[in-house]
Amino acid sequence: MSESWLEEIQWTADGLVPVIAQLHDSGRVVMFAWMNRESLALTVAEGYAVYWSRSRNRLWRKGEESGHRQKVIDMQLDCDADVILLKIEQEGGIACHTGRESCFYRSLKDGAWQATEPVLKDPKAIYK
Repeated sequence: MSESWLEEIQWTADGLVPVIAQLHDSGRVVMFAWMNRESLALTVAEGYAVYWSRSRNRLWRKGEESGHRQKVIDMQLDCDADVILLKIEQEGGIACHTGRESCFYRSLKDGAWQATEPVLKDPKAIYK
């Protein structure tokens, strides 16, 4: 398969594109991350989300340690070609390293960020 589709993406100056991960069945947004050309090409080739970790400065296969992989059901590019939406199946039902379904688990209430989603599994039981 030709990778000419990669040329259509408007990459940031540091060669990244923002990616939103959304559950394909419910539409719930569970994660935001970054991809570079290599991680995006690997995601397409493997069928599972591969991100670029800015903090670790390396490729990051979602679920490589936790087992909570993200199977890609559909991939969409926005109108400006600068944001990717992954419609995924979240293996294990946990996307967040805090043990929650979604990384978006805090709501602003009375001037403070408050957790509004339960921990489904203790992170100490997920990560070594």
